[in-house]
Amino acid sequence: MLKFHQVKHIFDILDKMRCLRKRSTVSFLGVLVIFLLFMNLYIEDSYVMEGDKQILRETSTHQLSPEHYMHTFKDLYNFSGALNVTYRYLAVMPLQRKRFLTIGLSSVRRKKGSYLLETIKSIFEQSSYEELKELSVVVHLADFNSSWREVMLQDITQKFAHHIIAGRLMVIHASEEYYPILSGLKRNYNDPEDRVRFRSKQNVDYAFLLNFCANISYYYVMLEDDVRCSKNFLTAIKKVIASLEGTYWVTLEFSKLGYIGKLYHSHDLPRLAHFLLMFYQEMPCDWLLTHFRSLLAQKNVIRFKPSLFQHMGYYSSYKGTENKLKDDDFEEEPFDLPDNPPASLYTNMSVFENYDASKAYSSVDDYFWGKPPSTGDVFVIIFEKPIVIKRIKVNTGTEDRQNDILHHGALDVGGNIRYFKQNRQCVTYIKLGEFRNGNFEVSDVNQKIPFDIHCMRIYVTKTQKEWLIIRSISIWTS
Repeated sequence: MLKFHQVKHIFDILDKMRCLRKRSTVSFLGVLVIFLLFMNLYIEDSYVMEGDKQILRETSTHQLSPEHYMHTFKDLYNFSGALNVTYRYLAVMPLQRKRFLTIGLSSVRRKKGSYLLETIKSIFEQSSYEELKELSVVVHLADFNSSWREVMLQDITQKFAHHIIAGRLMVIHASEEYYPILSGLKRNYNDPEDRVRFRSKQNVDYAFLLNFCANISYYYVMLEDDVRCSKNFLTAIKKVIASLEGTYWVTLEFSKLGYIGKLYHSHDLPRLAHFLLMFYQEMPCDWLLTHFRSLLAQKNVIRFKPSLFQHMGYYSSYKGTENKLKDDDFEEEPFDLPDNPPASLYTNMSVFENYDASKAYSSVDDYFWGKPPSTGDVFVIIFEKPIVIKRIKVNTGTEDRQNDILHHGALDVGGNIRYFKQNRQCVTYIKLGEFRNGNFEVSDVNQKIPFDIHCMRIYVTKTQKEWLIIRSISIWTS
């Protein structure tokens, strides 16, 4: 039960916020939501994590200033600036610090089915408490129907009150007055008029969402509102980002479907928001994203397996039509993902086209491909820092090119590094084993090698006439 002094404290806060309302755009509904959140927290106290209780105690002692989060944007044409839009904050608490990752969701009323609550639930349930500390989720209720928004807001605040109070979940809305014209648009691809309106508005929905999220975290991933997440997806994303340190990228893809699981640097979000808004009536958002990536000089798709997000909706948000698309690369609990610490790669083999060495080392859906190797050819990995390795796994060849394997080769590790003509090289190596049927795997490396490892080398022991594909190199550290 609530004690008298707790009730008094809550109403003191409401009194302050009622005064603020005269000077801000915060609606009375927002005040009511905050009150319900505090009530929900005390009533369902057993459901709130101990860490969230401390956050509540800290935030309740400060006056909630709408000016602290209200973004008023001026420069519409500068692609590095924000859009000129003001948001309604339906459920927002001030962030204590910048997070690692923001997940953005935009949702509208569906004629059939509703999956938003299940999507939010999956995000939080599939994350550990340590991961939740690095995560923010922003939901843009983008439908113009206020009754629907109120119902959804009530459902969200009742089910996820403690996440809102902890600053992990924010619910916003951009008013219809900020939207461009949505009627009489160009009918590209001979789409019917209502389809053009739907996808054009969706582009603007996403643009406003991206714009809001630009300064919340260091990275941003877009999901749709009917998605299921894999276990510990945040840890998997962090491993991928770490393995690509020093590599230029614009978009990383963790699903092959639509606008699901697309990762960006947060500093690119203002430009992407402007881009979607500029070409909002031209084509669907996932097509525009391909052009955006190319314009920023990332030529090829960088997609990772297994996929971390799965489409679960049965009915589309457009007219409620059936949509049974599934990502067959999705794994609910991807286990034992490699660490692949930052490293530079080198080979003296003849590389075919753009199938360069780095593509064998990441989780990207690609590989290294070289012309027939000769005895003594090498593929070398030099780690940025010496590491302790637990396990190594290397696979060569693919399903459609099963003969392009390393027929005769060995794998060595080195620990004594020297500089030769400004390049780092290990001068001594210890052999760990040989390839069998094009594959290599060894465990307990740290028990077999008495030193920290600087280099790893794949060594060709016999000339072959077949080309060589190195499909994946996986390294687990202690």
